[in-house]
Order: sequence, then C-alpha cells, then structure tokens
Amino acid sequence: MKRTVRIVLAWSLASLGFAAAAWAHHSFAAAFDMNKPVTVQGTIVQVRLENPHSWFFLDVKDASGKVERWSFEAGTPSGMIRNGFKASLIGKGTQVTIKGFHAKDPSQNVGMLRELVTADGTVYGLFGSQQGPGAQ
Repeated sequence: MKRTVRIVLAWSLASLGFAAAAWAHHSFAAAFDMNKPVTVQGTIVQVRLENPHSWFFLDVKDASGKVERWSFEAGTPSGMIRNGFKASLIGKGTQVTIKGFHAKDPSQNVGMLRELVTADGTVYGLFGSQQGPGAQ
C-alpha cells in the first residue's frame, strides 16, 4: 500500500512539473500577431537575457514627441548568443531600431523581436546576425 501511495505521489509531482513547464513556455504565435509587423526606433533602457526568453526595453518617441516605453520579447539567451548577440554589445542609452510583430492586444506597446539593428547597421535577431550597414 505504501509503495502504491509513493508511486501515485511521484507521478502527481512529475505531472505538476511538466504542466508548469508547459504553461511557462508559450508559443510566440499565441501572444503576437504575425500579420501586424511593427518597426520602432528608440533608446535601450534595459536588456534582460533571462530564461525562458530575453527582453529588450526601449523608450520610443511618438509623432508628437511623447516618450513611450516599448518591450520586445526575443529568443532564449543561448539562442541570441548563438546568433551573434552578446550582452555587452547593447547597453543602456544605445540607439536601436527593432523590427518585429505587435502583441495581439493593440493597446500594449509590446512586440516580438524579429531583428534589432544598431546605429552602425549591425543586425541581430531570432534568425542570426549579419554585419555591416544596411544588412538585411
């Protein structure tokens, strides 16, 4: 009887662990509208290379000059590094252009990063990096 209880308890804990992992890691398509591309230019405020996904926060001036905070979810830290990005490359105050896809909720200034372009034209993104001005 004790063995059965232990087995049921072990399976229950394992199931909870798997459910938590599945809930924490979501599909980009679940949160972002792949039919609504967005491009913003702004100043980096913070970069978080944390699991499960990296985040880039920037201040963007709208057409009237008002500053709005945008956040872009990117790939895993290891994926970003494999694609050429290093945490030391982009610091607070760096001017960048980010291309991506807007959140499904249009009231939020949130997007999925497809590529980040620095002032010198270097491109970093989910699909690798390319060096040089105007790299696409």
